[in-house]
Amino acid sequence: MNLLNPSRRAFLAGSAGLIISVMLPRSARAQQAQPQNFDPDAFIRISPDNTVTVLVKHLEMGQGANTGLASLVAEELDADWSQMRAESAPANAQLYANFAFGLQGVGGSTGMANSYMQMRRAGAAARGMLVAAAAEEWGVPAEEIVVAQGVLSHAASNNTATFGELAEAARSMPMPEDPPLKDPADFIYIGQKVERIDGLGKSNGEAMFTIDVYLDGMETVAVLHPPKFGATVVSVDDSAAMEVPGVLRVAQIPSGVAVYAENTFAAFRGRDALSVEWDETNAETRSSAELARIWAEAARAGGRVAEEAGDVDAALEGAETVLEAEFTFPFLAHAPLEPLDGVIQLGEGEAEVWMGSQIQTVDQNVMAAVLEMDPGNITLNTMYAGGSFGRRAQPASHLAAELASIGRTAGPGAYKLLWTRENDIRGGYYRPLTVHRIRGGLDADGNIVAWENTIANQSIIAGSPFEGMLEDGMDPTSYEGSTQMPYAWPAHRVSWARMESQVPVLWWRAVGHTHTAYATEIFLDELLEQGGQDRVEGRLALIRPEAGRDRAVLERVADMADWSGPGTGDRRMGVALHESFGSYVAMIAEVEEDRGMPRVTRVWCAVDCGFAVNPDVVLAQMEGGIGFGLGTALYNEIVIEDGGLVREGNFDTYPLMSIYDMPAVEVSMINSDNDPTGVGEPGVPPIAPAMANAWRSLTGSSPRQLPFQSAGS
Repeated sequence: MNLLNPSRRAFLAGSAGLIISVMLPRSARAQQAQPQNFDPDAFIRISPDNTVTVLVKHLEMGQGANTGLASLVAEELDADWSQMRAESAPANAQLYANFAFGLQGVGGSTGMANSYMQMRRAGAAARGMLVAAAAEEWGVPAEEIVVAQGVLSHAASNNTATFGELAEAARSMPMPEDPPLKDPADFIYIGQKVERIDGLGKSNGEAMFTIDVYLDGMETVAVLHPPKFGATVVSVDDSAAMEVPGVLRVAQIPSGVAVYAENTFAAFRGRDALSVEWDETNAETRSSAELARIWAEAARAGGRVAEEAGDVDAALEGAETVLEAEFTFPFLAHAPLEPLDGVIQLGEGEAEVWMGSQIQTVDQNVMAAVLEMDPGNITLNTMYAGGSFGRRAQPASHLAAELASIGRTAGPGAYKLLWTRENDIRGGYYRPLTVHRIRGGLDADGNIVAWENTIANQSIIAGSPFEGMLEDGMDPTSYEGSTQMPYAWPAHRVSWARMESQVPVLWWRAVGHTHTAYATEIFLDELLEQGGQDRVEGRLALIRPEAGRDRAVLERVADMADWSGPGTGDRRMGVALHESFGSYVAMIAEVEEDRGMPRVTRVWCAVDCGFAVNPDVVLAQMEGGIGFGLGTALYNEIVIEDGGLVREGNFDTYPLMSIYDMPAVEVSMINSDNDPTGVGEPGVPPIAPAMANAWRSLTGSSPRQLPFQSAGS
């Protein structure tokens, strides 16, 4: 694939201008030398060539946003799937805000839930305007016009027209205020498998990622960041770096030292040649082991109560048996396959940026502040992203700030910021190191009478632009999933101890649910085992009457796996149930021993995500979530060594799960009339506890510290 292909540059420049022109007022847009396209509510563009392009307000990072939102439009528009296209919408919070956040961005598996009705209404409005145009042109009643597979027809007059043929006339039609929507019984795309709209382009290299962007005269920039979190630059000796062929300049920026070069190779070699003195006065020098010890002490001491019912202390004191466990979870990197990157073209008083932006509004505003520009003077083009898992959803927009600083420091020109894998793995913004301390009480009959869980970790959102999500100073993302559980505890208490460190933390795929599901579902399994209860039946007996969707997925997965207990042979089974982001997932994992480690041979998964708009996307996200969560639980951790240096740097020390480790996966969807909810994250939390519960049946113990590899399992 030739990344320097001039046609690619032309495509990039042309598509960006065309998208922006769509956002202008109609009077201004009429003056543009662009095809006059039809764009109801700024979400749809129908061109004379009969293509229908959906402007997608969410970052496409592999989760299927483009396909999902395009299928909603195609359904209500009665388009043919072959004519559908998708492009990223420009950064414009007024038009493209996520209703869950009040700004443009996606996260927390809100993409489909947020856009389901919005995009259907946009498609229905477009259809109404096309029908109105045809009715006027043909002189026939609108209600007699039929639309199917991208063609409008009127039987009595024998008139037919494609969308493209009517697009210009439709522009002058009034937009319907409240267009009628299809009855779900008539759906042909929604709820059905459709071909991924971006699949071919990603397979043949036509799809444009930020790393593919090359502008004329562009310089490549590599940044040397402090080796310890919180350290700052004292002095820079760039003499050796400037001797590297292709290096153009070296400059200190707020986040470190930037090397500008003619190409990537020179930029990286120049960075390696830098000699920098760092001030480590305020750096984090404690090891992750030391932090874990401090966190554990805080969890034992207790924290602020997040949820409580009944007299837990009395229930524990009066219990026949009390079990106690402490779970430790490491820092985790996101490790997307495409490391963080961005391109900026800076002019006088304006800038254009290309990057895989997940929260466009914040990124645009932060760059505007750094460049001392009005945000409206910064055109932000959202590119395909080669993964994110939360990494590109940055409350402080540190990548956007670094990119803007590179441009401001060097002046007008084009610059590509390219992180190495080591930049990313050692760069912080990890899932927080977390400790759970859980106690549970059983009566003489083996019934659970008390449940207490204290979680100690850093806050992700405190001090960020998302601080408004705090609840009376409490960060719900730190303990979500340990509260509002589906089980009816006679007495329970959940507390949180907020910890502090210079290590920057960030939401990671499924955020707090990734550790709360593991701790709670393993400990519950052990309580049920201690009480002589079956792990599935015991859970079902505890589920509150109103938690019917939890019950349904658990019953479904038990039927799928033909559950009759964990088993007795060389392969054992374990179960876990967890709701996150409005979706309900239950899993049963079958595990065998392989060289001292668990090998998951098969996973049964039942999911209720409301109405499944794109079942194949749901299936892919469940499979992907299982692989992601499984590999992480088995192998991954970020270790900060004594003195504050991060040990891991690339996939040799922070490995991805191999195909050998990927189990056979069977997914069953409980489709319903409930509104669609997210699937990008809910497949992650249940897999690790399901595996661990099966492993305990096989070996007698579940790791209290992840990953399994470090626990010596």
